Amino acid sequence: MNIEKVAVIGAGVMGSGIAAHIANAGIPVYLLDIVGKDNTQRNSIAETAIAKMLKTQPAPFMHRKNARLITAGNIEDDLDKMAEVDWVIEAVIENPAIKQELYEKLDCICGPKTLISSNTSTLPLNILTAKQSDRFKQRFMITHFFNPPRYMRLLELVTSTELDPDLYAAVSDFADIKLGKGNVLCKDTPGFIANRIGTFWMQTAVLEAIELKLSVEQCDAALSLFGIPKTGIFGLLDLIGLDLMPHVLNNFQQALKPDDRLHAITDVPQILQTMIADGYTGRKGKGGFYRLQVEGKTKTKQAIDLQKGGYHLSKRFKIEGVSRKPAGLRQFLEADNALSLYAWKVWSATFIYAAELIPEIADDIDA
Repeated sequence: MNIEKVAVIGAGVMGSGIAAHIANAGIPVYLLDIVGKDNTQRNSIAETAIAKMLKTQPAPFMHRKNARLITAGNIEDDLDKMAEVDWVIEAVIENPAIKQELYEKLDCICGPKTLISSNTSTLPLNILTAKQSDRFKQRFMITHFFNPPRYMRLLELVTSTELDPDLYAAVSDFADIKLGKGNVLCKDTPGFIANRIGTFWMQTAVLEAIELKLSVEQCDAALSLFGIPKTGIFGLLDLIGLDLMPHVLNNFQQALKPDDRLHAITDVPQILQTMIADGYTGRKGKGGFYRLQVEGKTKTKQAIDLQKGGYHLSKRFKIEGVSRKPAGLRQFLEADNALSLYAWKVWSATFIYAAELIPEIADDIDA
């Protein structure tokens, strides 16, 4: 089976980014969303998403002309076009009822060899397929992309025993060869692999920073030594959106077994509760752990004080004399200072948690 035409349903940041990266591979793709509020411009949501991506940095498109491969549409007028495609990717809001209603429609429209997948990052496959036909289950899986899809290589795949192996092979090969993804097969567990371990890591990093009375700049410098994104841990949280963390933690509280180590760190710190209540939800809000203060033509980067709650001028914190080679990092972790202790507590707890999750979330440590 060859994948020659794709559709993405849901033109939000993730859905549109996935559509753009598929277009980068030279594949025609439909991008559908709900009908716009102005009924005369029925495709306005998808059209706006495409136009916005042409201005976004880092650029979702490898070349601007790739946008021509995306056809905007809406789920009221264009859902029948799903009969033409080889792969439908659902990227709508994380609401099981909304997804299941869409799946029932797709099951009736799509051909028998059309694979349907969800980009969900939190909902187990068994919940998504609970009300679906056997025919649907044979062609459904989870394909969890990471943001931004063009730049993030990881693709989490979740399958079932009912899935047609030929469809799985087609999508897995397409993602590997055409999209340049690193496929990781996950078990059908809450948060899969990356979000399960990543949530534990991020929450631990925040709580330990507060406990050790460190600044966000110090913590970002300490953890950045180990190859995490250049945003640092607190900059990464700002990018993700601070208001998402309480929801994610609550979802894990509800879904995980009582003895799971993550339960011990699910309390949302008071500083974070206050920030969210005041509209400081990260880059999409008034700011987050970092913010840009604009006065006239001058922009000043500020960072929050995790103890007092106020903002101060952010100064890049440098840790001098540490080699990023294994021996140098080990020496840093063993040093007798607050930043070394912080890094040790965050990484050691995270690695212990990850090890405990084998074979629950994956069959081997390589995943």
